[in-house]
Amino acid sequence: MVFLITVLGLISYNNLPKENFPDIAQDKVFVTTQYLGQSPQNIEILVTRQIEKKLKSLKGLKKVTSNSYQNVSIITCEFNGNILIKDAKTDVKEAVDKATPDLPQNDNNLKESTISDINVADLPILYINISGNYDLKKLKEYADNLKDDIESYKEISKVDEIGALKPEIQINVDLNKMTAAQVSFDDITRAIGAENIITSAGTLKIDGMSRAIDIKQDFKNADEVKAMVIRNPKGQAIYLRDIAEVKDSFHEQESYARLKIPRIMILRA
Repeated sequence: MVFLITVLGLISYNNLPKENFPDIAQDKVFVTTQYLGQSPQNIEILVTRQIEKKLKSLKGLKKVTSNSYQNVSIITCEFNGNILIKDAKTDVKEAVDKATPDLPQNDNNLKESTISDINVADLPILYINISGNYDLKKLKEYADNLKDDIESYKEISKVDEIGALKPEIQINVDLNKMTAAQVSFDDITRAIGAENIITSAGTLKIDGMSRAIDIKQDFKNADEVKAMVIRNPKGQAIYLRDIAEVKDSFHEQESYARLKIPRIMILRA
């Protein structure tokens, strides 16, 4: 009998469904509200308490905790295990909407509340660092190619790039030269907008078939922008390079990626 139970137990164990990254049910919903320029005390009185009043009457709510910081209010709603998190988010959203009239009105510093939960499936399972003796633009190109390759796998839902700088072309106008050339900022903006375009020009019938005509004149580097011609009110042609410094640059960095390389030190006795 013991042997039979053991064998049946092993068979049942081997037949159990297994997942490397199973979904873990979460029972918390977060309400984040930004109110710029306010102290934690004001956030507590003007925002947090007003929203909490509407949340406490929700069905299946187990506990409400809140934290009021400089410029932001964070409220955590914990629900019972039998409540679906999808339904809980809907109920929380409705409660926050009911609390809106009690919040400060006609203040642009008060932002709309964000309702969120913890989705384990969105947590990263692998970090890949790319480094090398290349400039930032080349590293960004390699990172984009690697991202596309990884996203092609059906098991991958999303890939995020951290620390990669987005290229931009920076135009630093010399005010004195611009005034002497009788060119305004609006003239430069309109000229760049008219030249840097990707659009469709319609269709053209060729051999009985309709062919789409695309216009792709987007700038690839700073040299193309430098050679752009701007017309002043007198109709004179002014090169942008003559009134501004144009250079390849990057957007302001919003994230950082660090790579720690272990080092081995050998000390002589």
